[in-house]
Amino acid sequence: MHCHSEVIVKFPPTLKPALLASILFTLLLGILYPLFLWAASQLLFHRSAGGSLVENGGAVIGSELIGQKFSAPKYFHPRPSSAGDGYDAANSSASNLGPTSQKLIDALAERASAYRSENQIPPGSLIPADAVTGSGSGLDPHISPENAKLQAARVAAARNLPLASILQAIDEATEGRDLWIFGNERVNVLKLNLALDSK
Repeated sequence: MHCHSEVIVKFPPTLKPALLASILFTLLLGILYPLFLWAASQLLFHRSAGGSLVENGGAVIGSELIGQKFSAPKYFHPRPSSAGDGYDAANSSASNLGPTSQKLIDALAERASAYRSENQIPPGSLIPADAVTGSGSGLDPHISPENAKLQAARVAAARNLPLASILQAIDEATEGRDLWIFGNERVNVLKLNLALDSK
């Protein structure tokens, strides 16, 4: 005689509502909400959502948000970068060297010497910090107006333009503080160089 016993599995009464809530919130917050934000950004802030790309002659040559290396005398130069081999968006980073690091001190002295030399600034004279220090990301597309004005004479000579014309271009390219109180005035290097190329 065989005896069959039935095993009855009882699920807690809270399991079904918990599963339904998980599915609902996954649908709402994991799919619908991101789609809504994407659609809203494309509709209201299409250029910014697309990376604030800069075009020249129909070709994309960069982004207003990511710095690039300019080294020719006729161009304004950006602040130094430790991102990869420099301005590498795939390896965004700072140098990670502390203020007491001899390697950092030596690098700053070398950069200051090179900056003074290329811009014909007397040794020992003060220069803006952003001329010799990189940003936290290594991709900062801006320099300070003071930095730009110290480079103006070199750019004017290389382009055979009056210094006043270059200084005016800097003033026109200077962006104000965010909401009039946050951050500092700044100059987008790529946009300024493009404006000069179009003259």
